Amino acid sequence: MSLQINIVPTVLISILLAGLPQGLVAATTIDEAAVLNAVADDYYDAVLDRFPELSYFAGIEIDRHDGLIDNSLDALAVWHKKENLMLAAIAGIDPAVLEGRSERITLAVLRQALESAVGLRICRNQLWSVNQMSGWQLRYTRVAEMQPVGTDELRDQALARWAKFPVFVSNEIENLKTGLEQGYSAPKGNTRLVIEQLDNLLAVPMEKTPFMSPASRDEDEAFKAALAAVVEDRVLPAIRGYRTYLQDEYLPRAREELGVSALPDGRECYRASLRSYTTLDRTPEEVYELGQQTVAANRVRVVELGKELYGLDDFEAIIARVAEDPANRFDTKEEVLEFSRALVERSKGAMAEWFGIQPAREMVVEPYPDYQDGTGVSSRYERPRGKEPGVYRITLYDPSEQKQGGTEITAVHEGYPGHHHQISIAIDLKGLHKINQMIFNSGYVEGWARYAEALAEEIGLYETQTALITRRAWPARGMVVDPGIHVMGWTREQAVEFMKESGRFTADRAEKGVDRIAILPGQLTAYDSGAIEMFSLRRQAEEELGDAFDIREFHDRLLENGSVPLWMMREHVEKWIAAKAATK
Repeated sequence: MSLQINIVPTVLISILLAGLPQGLVAATTIDEAAVLNAVADDYYDAVLDRFPELSYFAGIEIDRHDGLIDNSLDALAVWHKKENLMLAAIAGIDPAVLEGRSERITLAVLRQALESAVGLRICRNQLWSVNQMSGWQLRYTRVAEMQPVGTDELRDQALARWAKFPVFVSNEIENLKTGLEQGYSAPKGNTRLVIEQLDNLLAVPMEKTPFMSPASRDEDEAFKAALAAVVEDRVLPAIRGYRTYLQDEYLPRAREELGVSALPDGRECYRASLRSYTTLDRTPEEVYELGQQTVAANRVRVVELGKELYGLDDFEAIIARVAEDPANRFDTKEEVLEFSRALVERSKGAMAEWFGIQPAREMVVEPYPDYQDGTGVSSRYERPRGKEPGVYRITLYDPSEQKQGGTEITAVHEGYPGHHHQISIAIDLKGLHKINQMIFNSGYVEGWARYAEALAEEIGLYETQTALITRRAWPARGMVVDPGIHVMGWTREQAVEFMKESGRFTADRAEKGVDRIAILPGQLTAYDSGAIEMFSLRRQAEEELGDAFDIREFHDRLLENGSVPLWMMREHVEKWIAAKAATK
């Protein structure tokens, strides 16, 4: 794909449209849907041109597999100009003229993505990207494991890609150096976790390192030898150099403060992050207050359950009882894994009664490799690629500290009716622009998964009593602790205690949870920001439709447009409610 994008004509069309009288615009033959689709096509191609590795994570087929993102600051400046042009090209399009067409979804999704990207520039994330949750040291091991091989051309492309890797790593170091010069750095805790991940990765024997995965999946001996030379002479030395830089030069200058407010324009950065993750325009204080209200309501329900199950009426005593319950524990990693797999199978079989739209793809439950588990990564969902199943990647470290109730909640969050159910349906939706396969927002995706945790209880998927309490003890705390850390001046100790109070986290997991919040400002607010919207819409539908309310229809309306901004989700569902109410 060319680095050039066909954007000037669409900008000119937008300028022409903006300059014509309204009546004349309506009479022109210029089709705003066509303009929008042209810009969306440009965006799709440009993103894959700049981020070819994204294709593996988005399940998109591409022609070549030898590219790496140019992560230099000069290339980023060029990319920002392209984003500006694309945003200008769609700025004048009126959503009303697209009513009833799929392009209205395209406009909302594309505008949200571009406005979010422009807003986040104030954060200068590229200057302090030392990230134990989704950093390159995690991302590129997965790219290596997904690198296609099997033909001479694909083998040549693999060798070309990984030969470029030292330049990528060198750029990362230069970006961090620039960040330190300009007052940007990651917190020390995150830096230490990344160093630990790098140490674990570098300790893996050469023949088992994930960067040799392409050779393990190919029969060509010459290719195996050539890739081994690239990995040994270029890839691993680059990683060692980065690790040395972090330990010797970066860590001593990394910031002590957790909150992004310690960085230049930190409060503005946090506001932009909130909007990017949630698609809602709320201040940190508004998020904080809504979170506190929701946590307080959840505490009341926990106490009610504690009285029913344990005869206790004190929140802390109830949480302690859940933690101490021997029936709530595991002894081995194998128990955690099999327990989760059994729940996933049980959940999959219960979906037909609650959804009209059903996912066509399977999901498997697989553990993290040993060199990553326990280093701050959390259980996650990996979307399907092609005909392959989705993967619930589960963390198994310290099984004696994992709880059965919490494990049940995570399994439905990641699987059915959570991420896998929603995302695998979204992949197969017809009539949407292909950008919907690469753009998502956490407010919708994580909001759905949080809603699914409650729905799983309604369906009857939980077999432990502790899940009923645990499910209520944690939600919305992210809306409190996240802005608490980043703009309210919370200390690390305060944040850790607040997370431990929920009973969902041991001391170690709470510490790692705080480090997660520190490097992903705003992200933890997305879960309940989205779920609160979905619960609100359900109550509205039940109240207005009465006996005409159909849970399958409601869920299908939530899911049938894929990952859209939360305001669009609300608009879509409310139109359905109104139309259905009119026929009662």
